[in-house]
Amino acid sequence: MRIKYNAPVVLTFALLCALVMLLSEWIIPNLNYSWFMVPGKGSFHISKLITIFTHVIGHSDWLHLISNFTLILLIGPMLEESYGSYPLLLMMIITAFVTGILIVFFFRNPLLGSSGIAFMMILLSSFTNFSKGEIPLTFILVLILYLGSEFLDSFNADNISQFAHIVGGLCGSFFGFVRIGKNKNTAVMPGRNK
Repeated sequence: MRIKYNAPVVLTFALLCALVMLLSEWIIPNLNYSWFMVPGKGSFHISKLITIFTHVIGHSDWLHLISNFTLILLIGPMLEESYGSYPLLLMMIITAFVTGILIVFFFRNPLLGSSGIAFMMILLSSFTNFSKGEIPLTFILVLILYLGSEFLDSFNADNISQFAHIVGGLCGSFFGFVRIGKNKNTAVMPGRNK
């Protein structure tokens, strides 16, 4: 038996995040905060523009990284197989951009970590087995359980960005509905269902 690099986007993303965490802990102190954290509203400067995309790579500590990647490594490979590597990468980039830009314009707290990506994948995964013209009940239950609890938690004073979780989940929902729309439109064309 041999080990297969089965989900190149998800695995590369996980390894990159772990590398940044290692560098931040052992070689370049505060690398996560200086290069990967999106400053919130009122603190953002154009020199931090790249962090709107890269905040998903940095994490505050190992527990933060592990909690995000427990979900990402569990769900991500299935999504990468179902959607393809490039489309999943594009969804991750869009989710990072949307969460980052909304933090810059509307919230004073900074943003760091890939939990928005994890929540995008959680909601998107509920669309993997759907029938044309139907909304999966799993999607509705996941929406209520995950995003409902994040909405309720958003009233707590902590350093967790429930807003990024909610926006990530909404992005995953959007991507899932777009896929349903694409499959619905292409279902009548034989040989073009991929």
